[in-house]
Amino acid sequence: MNGRIEHLMKQFENRKQGIINEHSMRRYAIFLPLIEIENDIHLLFEVRAKHMKRQPGEVCFPGGMVDITDESPADAAVRELSEEIGIHEEEASLIGSLDKIISPFNQIIFPYVGYIDKTATYSPNEAEVAEIFTVPLSFFLTNQPVQHDIHLKVEAAESFPYESIPNGKSYKWNAATLPEYFYFYGDYVIWGLTAKITKHFIEEAIK
Repeated sequence: MNGRIEHLMKQFENRKQGIINEHSMRRYAIFLPLIEIENDIHLLFEVRAKHMKRQPGEVCFPGGMVDITDESPADAAVRELSEEIGIHEEEASLIGSLDKIISPFNQIIFPYVGYIDKTATYSPNEAEVAEIFTVPLSFFLTNQPVQHDIHLKVEAAESFPYESIPNGKSYKWNAATLPEYFYFYGDYVIWGLTAKITKHFIEEAIK
């Protein structure tokens, strides 16, 4: 066998499949918290502080960027939960993971499901969290989200070398239609990434 072919076979035969350019993506971890209230399971949400630069006042789950000091995205999810709602890390337990999300904004998001001890006391970080609230699991089991679509289009930079590709400036770029989901609970609107993760969690929970 050709030595170069043999070398390539060894390179790829046990290679674990990943995501192209994953090393350059910003990594975020999210903790979907479950708590027990009066013998019922609730999902805990945050309302982002209104003075924050990004997505002020929006509903979200605890989470944030995976730091270099985090041993794994799962550790980052627990750390962010503790920092944002003010509980001890020992009062939270990871149950398992949900599917990863690759966003069109060079991000990879790792969502996890976990449980918070019902004896835990909360002290939300006012720099990031305006308030926390809970929604009974039964609400999501009996209420489908409302779907509205958004459209993404490609806009090439002025320096894009159209002369190097077939059809030049007449090239037909792909466009994408993405669903956005909305849950309406009292005065709260749960939408965007948070609604997408919630919907995915419910679909997995009822399998």
